[in-house]
Amino acid sequence: MASKLLRAVILGPPGSGKGTVCQRIAQNFGLQHLSSGHFLRENIKANTEVGDMAKQYIGKGLLVPDHVITRLMMSELETRRSQHWLLDGFPRTLVQAEALDKICELDLVITLNIPFETLKDRLSRRWIHPPSGRVYNLDFNPPHVHGIDDITGEPLVQQEDDKPEAVAARLRQYKDVAKPVIELYKSRGVLHQFSGTETNKIWPYVYTLFSNKITPIESKEAN
Repeated sequence: MASKLLRAVILGPPGSGKGTVCQRIAQNFGLQHLSSGHFLRENIKANTEVGDMAKQYIGKGLLVPDHVITRLMMSELETRRSQHWLLDGFPRTLVQAEALDKICELDLVITLNIPFETLKDRLSRRWIHPPSGRVYNLDFNPPHVHGIDDITGEPLVQQEDDKPEAVAARLRQYKDVAKPVIELYKSRGVLHQFSGTETNKIWPYVYTLFSNKITPIESKEAN
């Protein structure tokens, strides 16, 4: 196995099971799971300069622009130069992908292709704990007590944009923005696409792909 540090990215629409796949990759291969959503929440909570900038857009119901997300992620990546990592939620756009190009070369980009109906069903069953970003799905990881976060006991909410009428618009927007990013990585030969309706069926293929690049921590396929 090469001693080179692994640089990987995961792409997928909301509800694609990206979070679950990231957790499994991190646990099985020891990669740092770097989520742009997590870093955004942390920076907003800590009132950092970039967090305050992001807050202004979120407060108005706007998407956080490329230059703010890029600045946030670049500073996070800067501190993790000596670690294997997996990026989740970044790069979302071509502008972000070009900024990432300037600091590293990616080894693997995986994209999850999940049928629209499956995404719609999953998102309508999704409830979140906003302060922590913890996500529950009533079908495959329900909270112990309905409507209550397992760890804090605080109430869970369903996001407006997880409601069925908003899902179609979110997925269209994701496709429009992600398409050039996917094309870019495809043209470089680093893109691997996985299709299906069940994360557990996709996972063994993802596991095999990563095993060819980096030694698993333990020889187990799933948790």
